[in-house]
Amino acid sequence: MSLYPSLEDMKVDQLARAQIAHAAQAAHPPPYPSTSQSAAYPATAPPYPTTPESRPVPADKYATLYPVLDEYMGLQISQHQQHYPSTAVVPASQNTVTVPSTKPTTMVAPISGNSVGLARAQVTHGLREVLLCKDGNGRVGLRVQAVNKGVFIIVVQKNTPAALAGLRFGDQILMINDVAVAGMSMDDVHKMIKKANPERITMVVRDRPFERTITVHKDSAGTVGFGFKNGKIINLVKDSSAARNGVLIDHNLLEINGQNVVGLKDKEISPIIREAPSPVTVTIMPSFIYDHMLKNTASSFIKKTMDHSIPDL
Repeated sequence: MSLYPSLEDMKVDQLARAQIAHAAQAAHPPPYPSTSQSAAYPATAPPYPTTPESRPVPADKYATLYPVLDEYMGLQISQHQQHYPSTAVVPASQNTVTVPSTKPTTMVAPISGNSVGLARAQVTHGLREVLLCKDGNGRVGLRVQAVNKGVFIIVVQKNTPAALAGLRFGDQILMINDVAVAGMSMDDVHKMIKKANPERITMVVRDRPFERTITVHKDSAGTVGFGFKNGKIINLVKDSSAARNGVLIDHNLLEINGQNVVGLKDKEISPIIREAPSPVTVTIMPSFIYDHMLKNTASSFIKKTMDHSIPDL
């Protein structure tokens, strides 16, 4: 079973598979009945061909699948994207262990495969252990909030150990130095971090359980098909890539191609989307959860302290 980052990727891949199957069938037609079953046919060869003319399978399976591929579904698809390998997986670390599955799943992305933003924005919901220390000022560089008896990171300060360790807004902290933090208050967790050994703090973190990513493609006008106010998606454009790929209103934008935009004003988010190459991968969260997580945190503090840099792969 194949998985796709966007509906456009799925449609292009399905068209390509159909064309390849048709070309293969033409190249290897089914055998005709034997002589014993076709005695009515004359012994001499007929003056016309009895087998279809063989056609070689195209070297590039996407080269002819649509008359004008760069206009397919209103997209602007470059020649580089058309010739990019169809199977694209987000780069994994060298220490990654693959869990076998009874149902094979492959991420197929004939259009989005060369998107760096898709790799940067990956949300796994898996667990990882993070090793931290404190900087010269005794800071780790994060702030947490208690939500439904869980502890979640709401601020990662730039140029701090937390930012360098790859912690992100929305990560759920499960353990600190082998102590489970479920049910603890925000103040209790902050005190635990403050009292911890400055040279070694271990955390077990679940990757952003309330968040998901959606990959959308820009149309010929360079738009992705949704409007937002104060970082909250408030409307969708009919028949746009955002509408086709399941973007929902009443969700807040958290990242654009992996770059955190929490706390930024709309006039600062808009250029990030406008200047990003297509496709664009957005990370979103239901607004009622977002508002609950940040209800006691001033937006000015978030904007001033949050790490809004572009993450490395």
